[in-house]
Amino acid sequence: MKGRTTDLSDATVLQQEIAVEQQHVDLVYARLAELRQDASRAEKEGYRLAGVGTFGALVERDAMVFHAARRRHALDTEYEGLVFGRLDLKTGATHYVGRMGIRDDSSKPLVVDWRAPAAAAFYRATPAEPLGVVRRRMIQSSRERVLGIEDDLLDPESAPPGMRVVGDGALLASLAKATGRGMRDIVATIQREQDDAIRSPAGGVTIVTGGPGTGKTAVALHRAAYLLYSDRSRFAGGGILVVGPSGVFVEYIATVLPSLGEETATLRSLGSLVPGYDATRVDPGEVAAIKGSLRMRRVLERASHDAVPGGPTELRLLYRGVLLRLNAQQLEQIRRKALPRGARRNEVRGHGFDRVFDALWAQAREQKVTGLPEKREFESELADRGDFRNFLRAWWPRFTPMRVLRWLAEPKRLRAYANGLLSREEIAALEGSFDGLAEHGPTIADVALLDELDELMGRPRQAAKKTKNPFHVRDGIQEVSTYADRQAAARAQQVQREEDYRDFAHVVVDESQDVSPMQWRMIGRRGQYASWTIVGDPAQTAWSGDPEELDRARERALGSRKRNGYALTTNYRNSSEIFAVAAGVIRAIMPDLPLPSAVRSTGVDPVDVVTGRALLPAAVRELTEKQLADVDGTIGVIAPVPRRDEMAGWVEGLPERVQVVTALEAKGMEYDAVVLVEPGEIAIDRAGVRTLYVALSRATQRLTTVGTNPAWHP
Repeated sequence: MKGRTTDLSDATVLQQEIAVEQQHVDLVYARLAELRQDASRAEKEGYRLAGVGTFGALVERDAMVFHAARRRHALDTEYEGLVFGRLDLKTGATHYVGRMGIRDDSSKPLVVDWRAPAAAAFYRATPAEPLGVVRRRMIQSSRERVLGIEDDLLDPESAPPGMRVVGDGALLASLAKATGRGMRDIVATIQREQDDAIRSPAGGVTIVTGGPGTGKTAVALHRAAYLLYSDRSRFAGGGILVVGPSGVFVEYIATVLPSLGEETATLRSLGSLVPGYDATRVDPGEVAAIKGSLRMRRVLERASHDAVPGGPTELRLLYRGVLLRLNAQQLEQIRRKALPRGARRNEVRGHGFDRVFDALWAQAREQKVTGLPEKREFESELADRGDFRNFLRAWWPRFTPMRVLRWLAEPKRLRAYANGLLSREEIAALEGSFDGLAEHGPTIADVALLDELDELMGRPRQAAKKTKNPFHVRDGIQEVSTYADRQAAARAQQVQREEDYRDFAHVVVDESQDVSPMQWRMIGRRGQYASWTIVGDPAQTAWSGDPEELDRARERALGSRKRNGYALTTNYRNSSEIFAVAAGVIRAIMPDLPLPSAVRSTGVDPVDVVTGRALLPAAVRELTEKQLADVDGTIGVIAPVPRRDEMAGWVEGLPERVQVVTALEAKGMEYDAVVLVEPGEIAIDRAGVRTLYVALSRATQRLTTVGTNPAWHP
């Protein structure tokens, strides 16, 4: 412990150390300003090239402007909290760690990018394995001003005389901060077990498991940023897809990657993974399990091969005075031959039409039509007739997945398609679940069925569309004008993908324990050539279907890629008082489940309020207002799924930092305070108890439960 200052009662020590760090931070921001000026200067120089008057000069100008715009955008993005760490090494060297790498004009590193190998020790070093680090320091700042520092002395024996150690540790200090509406990045406080997962090998499948509050989502997003840094050509070129459970969740995490300087990842919820849909409706658990079962694929296959409801059952054509006729049996036979099992309906549409022509040609020859032309001319004559074209369009139209899925709203058809595949009870449960498709759109579970139908039916052949370049001037010359245009051009140049892109280089699946077998098929189609990061907690699953079927579907999506597993064991989110309540609930049904350890105590116990049904609305509002007064950050009002809109009305008009979500939408979310309403209505079965466990573990500082029935307590 030689020569260290450890007496923190002397505030002068803290201020002196802050002043030391402020000097370096000032140096970094001064260099940042120079780099931004250089980028602006490069843009201006690029525009001056236009004065040369040649097309070649315009091309050179656009290249300079494009790269300068990208550089300036990166420098602007990383402005806040640019420097957040310092490593004092046993060798005597000092490394500052930050959101991006910056060098001075002599190429000496002023800041090391957090993803660089040289910064790895900032996250991985421990007192047991210091990795050459004597002191690790977290620097807390607001814009360019250093507000505080927190030190970890990892190798006391190597500390030089006079080395000062300040604070109680960076991580616990950061946990007391209000969260705000979006998810915080954890780049300054990543812990060793989290960093192991973040820096896992780029290939294969990285599987991260952990209980509530262990930072699974943050690890997954920081891993995406790390991959983009370590192999940008591969992962920015092919793209990274991040899939979350709900739109609320995706909105919550949307700021993390941009705050880390990465904007190329695609974020989607399970309800918005298929272009054209953004489903938020949720089926009851039993119905969702049926729709998520792999048996639904066979149900949908039968539907995709069925005759069109209300379609023509007979074709009658008067051709050169002779009646040509195909009855219902003949039309059905033609359709079945043109559409064998495994064929895609939209792709073999032309074969069906050809068989109709063949059947009519055979009749015309058999009836010895006077002046019958050659077959090709015969087909051309029929194709010119409006009544015949109308028949073909009605008999075999171009099908959309939604059109076919809506057929399942008819009980008779549903029973026919599901006969022998689903039980009578399951068919009865599905009846009525497709009725809202036309008016309200699909549920989240329906989106995977629509994607499956798209796969089963295929897509009609269409002429390739030329992509219009909004910056094209003439003869290969491209014009880039405003700053917004330059940013759009930069993003377009990085990657141009079709709307339903399916060749991602990496796929991240968060809250994976809730992904159904059919949803695994949907995600798998977009990651056939990808490496994967899978994040989840089996104890939080809401899936109530066959677990073996779920395992098969997941393994099929992931393929034979090598697995790398990581377990997160520390709950950083919840206070020990809050997590004790959640742990008691899940232990009641899973007594042997290994749970994470909550590492901090606030001394504030959760509050449980029992009230009458008539008094519940007023109680919820009053308790929410109390949380607004007690904490500075976000307040989550968590409601049973069917009553979300009703309970949202109870807190209407309160500040924006109050967010009302269902118990399912709360998955992956984090709030400074939570008001959990009617927990007894959530814990109605085993799956409901797991959902309640999730809801109880969303709060970082305060938890209040309020309801009319106290029986939910274990």
